[in-house]
Amino acid sequence: MNEIVGGHDLLLVTLDTLRYDVAQELAAAGRIPNLARHLPGGTWERRHAPGSFTYASHQAMFAGFLPTPAEPGPHPRLFAARFEGSETTAHGTFVHDTPDLVSGLAAVGYRTVCIGGVGFFNKRGPLGSVLPGLFQESHWEPEFGVPSPTSFEAQVACAEKVVAALPREQRLFLFVNVSALHQPNWFHLPGATRAAGDSRATHAAALEYVDRHVERLFTAARSRRPCFAVVCSDHGTAYGEDGYTGHRIGHDVVWTVPYAHFFLDETS
Repeated sequence: MNEIVGGHDLLLVTLDTLRYDVAQELAAAGRIPNLARHLPGGTWERRHAPGSFTYASHQAMFAGFLPTPAEPGPHPRLFAARFEGSETTAHGTFVHDTPDLVSGLAAVGYRTVCIGGVGFFNKRGPLGSVLPGLFQESHWEPEFGVPSPTSFEAQVACAEKVVAALPREQRLFLFVNVSALHQPNWFHLPGATRAAGDSRATHAAALEYVDRHVERLFTAARSRRPCFAVVCSDHGTAYGEDGYTGHRIGHDVVWTVPYAHFFLDETS
């Protein structure tokens, strides 16, 4: 990462609430072709989330604790605050002397921009202002939120405007929290109803919706220089498994998440 930071723009996309099993099934079935063509080997990496709900997981990720490979480690991290005794800070880790990655990147010349999605990014109160407050620039509109059937399209349009407004020489760290997977998501599946509610099938349909528009985001991210992208979930969610519904619980479908990182350039 020390060879990447400074020479590349950086993109972090959290597909909020996306389950690993659903993401992997859709990739294998060819149902998310735009995402799958960027995934190493066309498949998601199975990882463990650093938290079981959005706020906890993002606080950890912004401190450099991205989802951990779901196999015995230790696993060197891409980013880390300077911390005595860290066993996952390696030679290739980008180490910063600030408490979070966002300010660490700002300190080396990056413009840091947040495009929020779920309520923890809505800036409507103190709690919803903590995470976006880490960034030099943050955006949230009701159309970006979980009840909007066109949330991701609106977020992508915002990202395109952000990138277009930057001087070409300005390096960018762009973060997008995608709300479309989060409940309610029933409206992404044709024929589904509010009364029937959300299900694993509507969750999958929401990911297909994101896939239809994600290439616009990638095009914007790589439009000024090569871009290093991390795309992952912050946690999964339960749809009745073992009697559980939702997240902020210690179930495997919540803790197991899809992850990928890859380069975006003019030919990707």
